[in-house]
Amino acid sequence: MNNSVETIHTLSEEEACRLLDSGPMGLSTNQVSERQQKYGRNVLAKKKGKPVILVFLSNFVSLMAILLWVGGLIAFVAGTPVLGFAIWLVNIINGVFSFWQEFRASKATEALKKMLPSYARVIRDGKESQISAEDLVPGDIMLVEEGDKISADARLLASNDLQVNQSTLNGESNPVRKMHDPIVKEDLSRFEIPNLIFAGTSVASGTARAVVTTIGMQTEFGKIASLTQTTKEEQSPLQKELDILTKQISGIAISIGVVFFIAALFFVKQPFAQAFIFALGMIVAFIPEGLLPTVTLSLAMAVQRMAKEHALVKRLSAVETLGCTTVICSDKTGTLTQNEMTVCHAWLPGQEFDVTGLGYAPEGKILAGEEPITAADNLDLKMLFSAAALCSNARVLPPNEENDHYTVLGDPTEACLGVVAQKAGIDLKQQVSLTPRLRELPFDSRRKRMSTIHQLEKPVNGCRRIAYIKGAPKEVMELCTSVLKNGERIEMTKEQRTKIMEENDKYAANGLRVLAVACRYLGENDNLPAAMSAYTPELIEQEMTFIGLVAMMDPPRPEVADAVEQCHKANIRIIMITGDYGLTAESIAKRIGIVTGDHPRIIAGNELEKMSDEQLKEALRDEVIFARVAPEQKYQVVVALQELGHVVAVTGDGVNDAPALKKADIGVAMGMSGTDVAKEAAEMILTDDNFASIVKAIKEGRAVYSNIRKFLLYIFNSNMAEAVPSAAFLFSKGGIPLPLTVMQILSIDLGTDMLPALGLGTELPEEGIMDRPPRSKKETLLNKRLISLAFFWYGLIEAIISMGGYLFVNIMHGWPSAPLASSGIVYQQATTMALASIVFCQIGVVQCARTEQQSIFKAGLFTNRHITFGIIFEIFLICAIMFVPFLQGVFQTAPIDPIDWIYLICCPIPIVALDELRKFFSRRNKKINGGK
Repeated sequence: MNNSVETIHTLSEEEACRLLDSGPMGLSTNQVSERQQKYGRNVLAKKKGKPVILVFLSNFVSLMAILLWVGGLIAFVAGTPVLGFAIWLVNIINGVFSFWQEFRASKATEALKKMLPSYARVIRDGKESQISAEDLVPGDIMLVEEGDKISADARLLASNDLQVNQSTLNGESNPVRKMHDPIVKEDLSRFEIPNLIFAGTSVASGTARAVVTTIGMQTEFGKIASLTQTTKEEQSPLQKELDILTKQISGIAISIGVVFFIAALFFVKQPFAQAFIFALGMIVAFIPEGLLPTVTLSLAMAVQRMAKEHALVKRLSAVETLGCTTVICSDKTGTLTQNEMTVCHAWLPGQEFDVTGLGYAPEGKILAGEEPITAADNLDLKMLFSAAALCSNARVLPPNEENDHYTVLGDPTEACLGVVAQKAGIDLKQQVSLTPRLRELPFDSRRKRMSTIHQLEKPVNGCRRIAYIKGAPKEVMELCTSVLKNGERIEMTKEQRTKIMEENDKYAANGLRVLAVACRYLGENDNLPAAMSAYTPELIEQEMTFIGLVAMMDPPRPEVADAVEQCHKANIRIIMITGDYGLTAESIAKRIGIVTGDHPRIIAGNELEKMSDEQLKEALRDEVIFARVAPEQKYQVVVALQELGHVVAVTGDGVNDAPALKKADIGVAMGMSGTDVAKEAAEMILTDDNFASIVKAIKEGRAVYSNIRKFLLYIFNSNMAEAVPSAAFLFSKGGIPLPLTVMQILSIDLGTDMLPALGLGTELPEEGIMDRPPRSKKETLLNKRLISLAFFWYGLIEAIISMGGYLFVNIMHGWPSAPLASSGIVYQQATTMALASIVFCQIGVVQCARTEQQSIFKAGLFTNRHITFGIIFEIFLICAIMFVPFLQGVFQTAPIDPIDWIYLICCPIPIVALDELRKFFSRRNKKINGGK
């Protein structure tokens, strides 16, 4: 049966019913029972989610988290249980915080409605009844009308002016006309077949009777859901980076521990146990305990900033993924455009008009050249807009308590005709009352037009009725024998027909949708039947008078062009993938700057279907637009881009977008127009449906990665300053008493450094961050530049200043005449001075680390309140370590002399001064090299 169902659209209505063993009377109770046993219920299978407890525990088993668990264990072995508990507490707090942030985000995006309706109307045993949608079976005769959601895939048996909104499946908001006749055309995609309707879509207008062909997971809706559920969730680039970083840090820490253990054992001749504990302390010192909290905080702060910019993030790591995005696959309608059809041009024989104003608000002007004009000034123009608006069924509702913007009931293409009439100064209510509608000849896809018949207020040349017609220009023009010009009907010439088609082609080439409008006065001499119900298209649609053309478009969002330009500056490529026609897509893409070439390649869904993977990848290397694509094809494009090495962001709002959203490195769903299925599949939701919000989010994503690097620079720099004093002790074979004890080193890593380091995670995006290309996938967080800056620039300067502080205290107490103090109050003062020197140097370093090239004075010393608070905290803490007796015993410290404080206060100055000099030369070199 399934193979035959695939081609059911080619069969007649009777044959379709026979194929499904059904008929006009519907299924019998026994048939329904048998089919429910065979096909099951009409529901979508739900993928079982990961239990909350496992989601919670996953925050404690990353490589970095495991490293911290091991670090805490080492601290216990080394005889410092307080330190061990502190490290584990950091891990626990970070895990809970990460879980809560993601849990809160996921709760905020839970589906509020079901996509499929709860009930359906069917004919069973010859009677109409309402049943649960879950009880539908293949062969059921289903009835639908305006406003209904469709519960299953079905073949139409009868229809009356049926229009279906298929945006959930094809992404396009314009309702699709449907008809029940057999379709034998072969180059149509499944969703383009006019006698099929699909689960998850809705009826925009009209009524219909259809026979159910497939239910549940076998529907097109179900297939998309299945494809979405089978797409595996992969690690984000940041998660992969952190795993690599953890291995690197582990290697560095263990290597240093081994070196220090061997040195302590063979150079200083320390006992084995003492050397081992000393080495373990150094390993713990080199583990960045604050990294996970900083990453989480940086992501969480970015999430909060992005929420203010209309971007809701469901998974924290998705923020940074945006930062390394190289390609954005964007749909068109509603994301790049306003999803509001707008008339922008009107044409009368011999006259062209421009229309200002965007969207459904009746605000704008009709311009003849540069002069405003109204319908009262030009009767032909009044006739054009009046006829177009009266020959329409859509309505525009003004803003109200529920909606703060204009909304449309019906076809958006028809809605904009009423709006342009109001812009021309036409009172539509008055027009409707003066020329009430008597009959409608609905649009169908064969005629490509619709007609309405109206009663005239006053007879015109003995005619008391008038027929208005609107539709495809070629089809309407062929029915016309005359042209309206200056209020007079004159015979249409061959030249005029050619001119009409030239104008149509000109508008169409610019991606505009064009409608032709005509009329016919109906009089007693037309031999029309008395009964209005007997009027047919064949009787009415002839000997028409051509009035003019109306050209419309869904205008781009005004801020999108700037956002696209920012993407190009940032070396981010944008590829449009739309369900609309190629010509329209190309026009919009050129208008907003997505494509810059004269002839980008446009690949339609039927062409893409025939392409091999290699051919697709080759096509993706050039400027390309994908039009009229199926859901699995959008997924196919994403896979091809990822195989080419790109980090891919995908935007979408329909069920058809869900597989691609799930497969993408970062899926971005529309919050206003998006379906619940799309929102569930995506990792980020735009609450304003605006492409420009994605660019702002990318900026935040880049800032996150930059902030993590700033944190690493900050903490590794202090590790160098901590290691040098220990190395001096070891390689002098004890000749230089240990300038820093292990506990003092750990007081920096887990005490004074923590809050300023966390503050770096909240730094705002740096100036010029969007002028750089996306980072390479081969680039690692801990790269050569960071290592050289941390260890051989900041770290070396800080180590020199710290050792200088240690020696300064000894000089004040008689060194070099007297030997370096190795015990007593002077030794404690000297180690305290070394410790405090590092802390005060870190005040300078944290300010320098806030910017990569920009002067810190231009950025502002006190613009990051978290860092300012962190600096105050670390000064308070080092003072407590110096002066509180209990802490003096724990860290082996002592109060320092007043003159030592002058040295400490000066510590940040050389670091900031030297770094400002380095950044100045870096900026100058970049300027000389053209910004590279």
